[in-house]
Amino acid sequence: MIDKRLLVSAATLSIAALALTGCSASADADASGGAANDAATATSAEDFGGMDALVAAAQAEGELNVIALPDTWANYGEIIDGFEKEYDITVNSDSPDVSSAEEITAAQNLKGQDTAPDVFDLGSAVTLANLDQFAPYKVATWGDIADDHKDADGKWVYDYTGLMSIGYDADAVPAPESLDDLLGSDYKGKVAINGDPTQAGAAAAAVEWAALQNGGSADDVSTGVDYFSKLADAGNFLPTDPTPATIASGETPVVFDWSYNNLAAAADAGGRDWKTAVLPGTALGSYYNQAINVDAPHPAAARLWQEYVMGDDAQNLYLAAGAYPVRLAAMTEAGTVDQDALEKVGEQPADTVQFTAEQTEAASKVLADTWATAIG
Repeated sequence: MIDKRLLVSAATLSIAALALTGCSASADADASGGAANDAATATSAEDFGGMDALVAAAQAEGELNVIALPDTWANYGEIIDGFEKEYDITVNSDSPDVSSAEEITAAQNLKGQDTAPDVFDLGSAVTLANLDQFAPYKVATWGDIADDHKDADGKWVYDYTGLMSIGYDADAVPAPESLDDLLGSDYKGKVAINGDPTQAGAAAAAVEWAALQNGGSADDVSTGVDYFSKLADAGNFLPTDPTPATIASGETPVVFDWSYNNLAAAADAGGRDWKTAVLPGTALGSYYNQAINVDAPHPAAARLWQEYVMGDDAQNLYLAAGAYPVRLAAMTEAGTVDQDALEKVGEQPADTVQFTAEQTEAASKVLADTWATAIG
């Protein structure tokens, strides 16, 4: 369980420091006749002359900068290792614990420097609010992805989703069977969410799921805000950002987070009996979004990364971590899905809700307007 989507003051300071001290992008990056500029405007591998030419251009750059990708979040450690081994390109992973909003801040602060992020992995609300920050690009597997799972111009594309869940220390609290259980005295001062829901996608999804479980809908998440207000009034809401360390120490014995994060947390729980519950009733899934920084210092490597994470190998690595990859249906039909991993994860519940772009934007406004007052 990683606090990828949190506002972390130390990380913010780190980003600010990098903005002041990071070395500027090499002026000779385009010395060989405009290759870097060509890569920065490429909208598909065909613009390079095909995949082999894209690989060659990326290898000439030699590096890729990623941000907000903890190793245990949706299997990104293995995905990064696979990319490095496949293409002999060094991946520089910076600030793994920052929020989606901080990813954008880092890109803006570091613009023009060779330490700026090349690619993003973002919650939908932040994605939709920052379209000008992304370079359009369509991967070779673009046709496998449903129209409502990608931007028509290629500025973003869904990559993976999980189900909102409750992780809990079975030695410290009883197994929750409903969200109402968490309002009881057994959970006094013990229930945390993964960040600030006005900034962090996973935290916003916790409120959205609470709405769906309490008579609300994707068009009205106010009942979710009301639920967390009740949780705070009962003294059960714990305003601590959960991390592997807080779980292992017992500081955050109950955590709302994506199923793939709560499943991964069991391995680092310090011997605690960490369980994951996806409750009966309406489930919530929410895809994260891949996008390329319009000012990427390594534009060819950024585009090759998109091709890699949308290919079968990385999509199956998402699945192995308990996340549902966006190309799951196409891979199942083609026989390229990791069947063992799929059987372990299980099918998505039939009553899973996925917010549309418009619903995400509306929910974000409700949270911005009401969250701070509701929690007190």
